[in-house]
Amino acid sequence: MAESTIDQHPLMGWEKPDLDLSKADWRSSSGGQGDVQIAFVEGFIAMRNSGHPESPSLIFTPAEWGAFVSGAREGEFDLT
Repeated sequence: MAESTIDQHPLMGWEKPDLDLSKADWRSSSGGQGDVQIAFVEGFIAMRNSGHPESPSLIFTPAEWGAFVSGAREGEFDLT
């Protein structure tokens, strides 16, 4: 079985810093009841699962976040 691209180049294109999220101000759109939280840290947007805050967070640049939000508003991720 051939190696995946991820195995061959795990950090290719990864230009985001290792952010200290220990004091991040995490926010939830549902008043703390949702599964996803975001925080704005050092010019980046971090996203985590509130049910497992110790798990790794996803880090987005402002451009990536903007594309994600635009896609969500346009229904790009609707599963129905």
